[in-house]
Amino acid sequence: MTKQAKVAVGAAAAIVLVAGLYLANRYWIAPVTLQAPRVLAQGGDHPLAPTFTLTDLNGNKISLADYKGKVVILDFWATWCGPCRIEIPGFVDLQERYRKDGLAVIGVAVDDGPDAVRQFYKEFKMNYPVAMGTDTVTALYGGLPGLPTTFLIGRDGRIYAKHSGAVDPEVFEEEVKELLSGSGNNEVASFKPVARTDKVTLGDPEKIAKEDNPEVPGIDISGLTPARLAAYKKQISSEKCDCGCNMNVLECRHEHHSCEVSKKLANEALKSFAKS
Repeated sequence: MTKQAKVAVGAAAAIVLVAGLYLANRYWIAPVTLQAPRVLAQGGDHPLAPTFTLTDLNGNKISLADYKGKVVILDFWATWCGPCRIEIPGFVDLQERYRKDGLAVIGVAVDDGPDAVRQFYKEFKMNYPVAMGTDTVTALYGGLPGLPTTFLIGRDGRIYAKHSGAVDPEVFEEEVKELLSGSGNNEVASFKPVARTDKVTLGDPEKIAKEDNPEVPGIDISGLTPARLAAYKKQISSEKCDCGCNMNVLECRHEHHSCEVSKKLANEALKSFAKS
């Protein structure tokens, strides 16, 4: 290849690279970092955040009730989630700078196991508690439309914003500063989220309690007698889950609590089983 040809090939490669970076920025990064105009949270009122107790990676109990009087960033995330990896260093920075003012960040990881989370925790030098999530906690917060999903909770224990997808750290900083200005149990009625927020739809604690069982996790089996439950479990043990796990529906419910495919199949089987 002549020198001129090599130069031409190199120039063409550079153009392709620049175009690729432009498209990646426009269609992958930009959609999760662009800020929307200031709007009131959908729904108007600021609902009380559901309380929960989890165990963090160090074996310590995390009870949301103990954070009353603080502003809390409650972040649902996973190690395999690209936008989460972008967002977490910003939480580390906010926790460092605003801890003394009353900010507390809590991470709830929805990975399958703690090993990858512990490694991530050390690698990113996370300076706030992280616990493994449960189906019950995610259900209490209305389920997860995607990751990350982050709730901003005021000193009064109310949810003021819900952000899905990675958000610019400056958005959280402005919202945190506004909520830190609040006091005691007083609702910050004038709060306006800096970026557009999702509607806060919380789960029904009574219904969730019925679904929180060791027999068929995530399924309300309260209406079944022991004999009917045994027959139901036998039925869903004979049905294959379509999520790609190569398990039957019952096995998948036990191994992958967050699998919506096995949950749907189990509920459909429960309905047809009840009619039989």
